[in-house]
Amino acid sequence: MPESPPSGYEARFDYRVDVLPRRNRVRVSVDGVELAESTRPLLVDEQDHGLVFYLPLDDVRMGALRRIDHRTRCPYKGEATHYALGNGDDTPIAWTYESPYPQVARLAGHLAFYQDRVTLAVGQAPYIGPR
Repeated sequence: MPESPPSGYEARFDYRVDVLPRRNRVRVSVDGVELAESTRPLLVDEQDHGLVFYLPLDDVRMGALRRIDHRTRCPYKGEATHYALGNGDDTPIAWTYESPYPQVARLAGHLAFYQDRVTLAVGQAPYIGPR
């Protein structure tokens, strides 16, 4: 088994990938078909990148997606596995880090969507009482 490349943090220990838990309701759909809804998203604010929501796999309708043979690697998060819609088109629509680097370990068990390929709506956090 080939050894995985080292984490980018070895060369740039100060690189920022902030993983922030949120309570906002996040909905993801394509052509009116809902793919995910969560009030437990993680908001990832990565240096030199845009904001990305990662949703717990339990909140994603995984039956509407299928794993494809497409992988990418982020030097700060690890190797990503990609998913497409279940309709036969192999265009990646989402990705997950099954074994992320320790610095972003919270991403395990979460899936992010390409925001230019889906409709992603962020709503108000549900009311849980006075603080």
